[in-house]
Amino acid sequence: MKAWRVWLFIAGVIALLAGVCCMFPQGGARVGTVNLRFPTLTKILNPRQEMDVEAYLRQQDSLASLLDSIQDSMAFFQQQLDSSDTRFWFPGDDDSFFDTLFAQLERTGRTGRTIRIVHYGDSQIEMDRMSDRLRSHLQALFGGGGPGLVPFATLIPSYSVSTYGTGALVRQSPFGDTLVVRAGGNYGPMVQDFHVEGSATSTIRATTHRNRDSRLTQLRRVRLLFCNRPGPLTATIAAGQFADQKTADGEGVHLFDWKLDTIASEVRISVEGSADLYGVMVDGGPGVAVDNIPMRGCSGHQFTQINRDQLAQAYSLMDVGLIIMQFGGNSVPYLSGDRSIENYCKNMGAQIDRLHQCCPNALILFIGPSDMCKRSEEGDLITYPELPKVVEGLRTAVCSHGAAYWSIFHAMGGAHSMPAWVEQGLGSGDYIHFSQRGADIMGDRLAQAFESMYHLYKLRKAAGPDVYLAEHPQIQSSNEQQ
Repeated sequence: MKAWRVWLFIAGVIALLAGVCCMFPQGGARVGTVNLRFPTLTKILNPRQEMDVEAYLRQQDSLASLLDSIQDSMAFFQQQLDSSDTRFWFPGDDDSFFDTLFAQLERTGRTGRTIRIVHYGDSQIEMDRMSDRLRSHLQALFGGGGPGLVPFATLIPSYSVSTYGTGALVRQSPFGDTLVVRAGGNYGPMVQDFHVEGSATSTIRATTHRNRDSRLTQLRRVRLLFCNRPGPLTATIAAGQFADQKTADGEGVHLFDWKLDTIASEVRISVEGSADLYGVMVDGGPGVAVDNIPMRGCSGHQFTQINRDQLAQAYSLMDVGLIIMQFGGNSVPYLSGDRSIENYCKNMGAQIDRLHQCCPNALILFIGPSDMCKRSEEGDLITYPELPKVVEGLRTAVCSHGAAYWSIFHAMGGAHSMPAWVEQGLGSGDYIHFSQRGADIMGDRLAQAFESMYHLYKLRKAAGPDVYLAEHPQIQSSNEQQ
C-alpha cells in the first residue's frame, strides 16, 4: 500500500473520532443498563498535566536548605516556615508550641529520661511506615534507640521489629477483625491488649533489614506494661546472658523495668498469672522513643472508648511527651455534605480532649489525610470532592482543641496530586495509600518539618527572651495579665 493511502486512512480515523467527540452526548448514551461515555475534544487536546513529584520535592528541599543556613533573622525564618507546604498550624498561631518538648529532649542526656512520642494512625503507618523515618531523624538529634512500644504479640508485621507471642493470649480491642468489646474499656495505650490467663511468652527480635536504621538494634532497656488482675503476675526476661524475674501483686496498672547489662538483639519475656498485657517498651537508652501504633480501618474515634483512669496511669508510667494522631483517610469516602464533615471534626475534637485529660503534660499533633482519588463518571481520576473541606475542617477543629495540625494533603502537593505520586512509583494502585518509597519520603518531610521548628527554637533561645517577646506581643500581654 502506498504511503499516501496510509496517511489518508489515519487522517480519516482521526477525523471520525473527532466527529464522535463533538457529537457524542456529554452526559453519555445509555444502552440498556450501561451508560456509554466518550471523551470530549477539549479533554483530548488539553489533557491534565501531572505534577513532577521529584521536581516539587526538590523545590521544597531547597527551601529547607535555605532555612538551615539562616542564623540571623528569626522573623524571616518564621515567614518562610509559614509559607511552606510542610508547615505546622498551631493553636493561637503560637510557633513556640513545641518548645517545651524540645527543651526536655535536649536534657535527656543529663536526666536519663526516655521521652516517648506515641504515633497513632490508620493503615498509612502500618509496618512502622512514617514512624520509622521520624524516629531515625529525632534519635539522631536527641539520642535514644530501639523500636519503642510493641504489642506482646503481633498481628501485623513490621519492618523494624519482629514480635512473636505464644500461649494463653486473647486479644481485646475496639477495632480489628478480632473485635472484643469490653464494658470497662480496659484496652491500654495501644488501643488493644492481650489478656493472659495462665502462661505466655513474647519473643522480640531486632530488625535484620539492611536498610533500617542501626539504632533499631540497640536494645538496652525493656519494660513490660500491664494491668494486673486478682492474684500475682510473674514475668521472667532472658536477653543474651541477662536474666531476671519480677512479680507484681495487687490490681491496677504496673510496669516491670529491666536495664540490660549489654546490648541485646533478642529479648524473651515469659509471664505467668492473670493480667491484661498492654505492651513492651524496647528502647536503646536515654533520648527519644517513637512508638508506632497502627489501627487499620479506624477513623480515630476509639480513644473515648478506653478507660480514662487506666490510660492516664499508663501514659504517666511511659513518660509521654507528644501524642500524634494520624487519621481521616478512612472517613473521607463516606462523608457527604457540610453537616457530616462538621460532625466528624467535632468528634475528633472530643478525642483530643480525652487524650489531654489522660496525658495533660503531653503535646498533641494531628496529621490529616493525604490526597485520595477516585474515578469520576467520565472515567477521570479526581480528588474526593469533600476532601479539601475535611482537611480545613480538621485543621480548624484541631487547633481549637489545643493541638497542632500537619497536612499530608498539602505536603504532597494538594488536590489531584496522588495520580502523579502513583505514576512515579510513590503511591499504590488504590490512589489512597503511599508505596514504601512514598511513605519514606512523607516521613522524611514530617521529620524535616520538626527539625525546622527545632532550628527556630534554637534561634529563639540564642536571641534571648527579650527578642522573642518583642516578636510575640501576645505572649507579653498574657504574662502581664497573669
